[in-house]
Amino acid sequence: MNLVRRATPEDAEELIRLRQVMIDSVFAAGSAIESDTSWHAESTTTVRRRLEERQGDFAAFVVDHPDRPGGLAALVAGTLEYRIGRVGNPHGRVGHVFSVATDPDQRRRGHARACTEALLDWFRERGAGSVDLNTSPEAEPLYASLGFVRKPDPSMRLRLQGA
Repeated sequence: MNLVRRATPEDAEELIRLRQVMIDSVFAAGSAIESDTSWHAESTTTVRRRLEERQGDFAAFVVDHPDRPGGLAALVAGTLEYRIGRVGNPHGRVGHVFSVATDPDQRRRGHARACTEALLDWFRERGAGSVDLNTSPEAEPLYASLGFVRKPDPSMRLRLQGA
């Protein structure tokens, strides 16, 4: 049985640790992205502040690690964004799922699914008309089983200096 709960500011360091677990699993070992942890301290401060905003547009759902008091076994985080409405989503609320991570010793126990379902409920309660995410090939079956479908994605990104 999964005991999913909404993350609190006290979980900030563990959220960052699990985000690094996710980054390490996505990027090749030894890559510049995978090995750079210089962002952890600054990000922990920001995450802690965002978790304090219980009515804000950011939420994380977690499962406590059964063998490490204060540790987390799994994490799912997401944001609620506003975009001008369209057919199927006239109010323009869109959820975005990111930072889905499970400690390697806690995988295959349903933690990621349970946390994702809790986040999806949070999005529904706030009127999201759709939810987006990026996935690895290994995780795609989980999201497909929850109803996610692939979409043609013409996304581009610009990195702003100093941000």
